[in-house]
Amino acid sequence: MFDPVWSDVDAFFESQLLPNDDVLDAILIANRKAGLPEIDVSPLQGKFLNLIARISRASRILEVGTLGGYSTVWLARALPPGGTVVTLEVDPHHAKVARRNFVVAGVADEVELIEGNAAQSLAELINIGVAPFDLVFIDADKPNSPVHLDFAHKLSRPGTVIILDNVVRGGAVADADSEDPNVIGS
Repeated sequence: MFDPVWSDVDAFFESQLLPNDDVLDAILIANRKAGLPEIDVSPLQGKFLNLIARISRASRILEVGTLGGYSTVWLARALPPGGTVVTLEVDPHHAKVARRNFVVAGVADEVELIEGNAAQSLAELINIGVAPFDLVFIDADKPNSPVHLDFAHKLSRPGTVIILDNVVRGGAVADADSEDPNVIGS
């Protein structure tokens, strides 16, 4: 659902609060040229993710849903030295675009992109015994949000910050009669 008021407010605050960032702008352009859906987090949401990662002192970040890597770059820029973002992407084309974007942004060494089904990848992370994550950002297919959230808990430690994107669904989440899987899953 497109909300022009929200978009106008977001654009206003972006113009007032965020300096221009040629690298992040180039990533959005590259994503568009590669035919990726224009569903990246907004620049303000990216900055919010970056601030949350910094405030929580996250050095291990898990992202479920990479798309073209725009939010991944915001998260990677918040890492302390030696930190890492593990990001999961099901679509090989999206993953290829994201990897190029990580190089352009100078964060390729801090990002591990795992291709494949998120639930399977998350299960494999548990099976290999990865260290817990400090921050988890879930922005993937909404019907599987409960599954991703369950895995996020299993891959967390006390104090881990878990963020789910797009759960309000334009207010539809309050509709108890909704049959939309994107609403029910969130």
